[in-house]
Amino acid sequence: MTGTWWWDLVIGLVVALAVSWLALVVALAVVRPRGGLLRESLRLLPDMLRLVRRLAADRTLPRGVRIRLGLLLVYLAFPLDLIPDFIPVLGYADDAIIVAAVLRSVVRRAGMAAVERHWPGSADGFAALVRLTGLSGGPG
Repeated sequence: MTGTWWWDLVIGLVVALAVSWLALVVALAVVRPRGGLLRESLRLLPDMLRLVRRLAADRTLPRGVRIRLGLLLVYLAFPLDLIPDFIPVLGYADDAIIVAAVLRSVVRRAGMAAVERHWPGSADGFAALVRLTGLSGGPG
């Protein structure tokens, strides 16, 4: 009898992890950029990564924003993907989708001016970033 509750706990944890992972996949599918924006986000990913690094190092931004960006950098540096590459659409685009979602929250909190100040790419790339995040402004 005492060994049975361990198996129940292990099975419960495995089921909880599987359900959480499935919820993440569904959430990414919902927030993913539509149509050509997904291709644009993949094209902009190198500039977005430099932007995230620069924003995370900016001490004038709120601490919560910098922490969020730091956690994003840790996630991106982690060698294992949450969504394996064999899953259609989301497999290769999960990093771009997550970066875009975090940047949306950064713009809401820190404002578009901070993002524009640190943008390393071209003006066309910045316009694509604005379309990708779905935001044109915010505080700041």
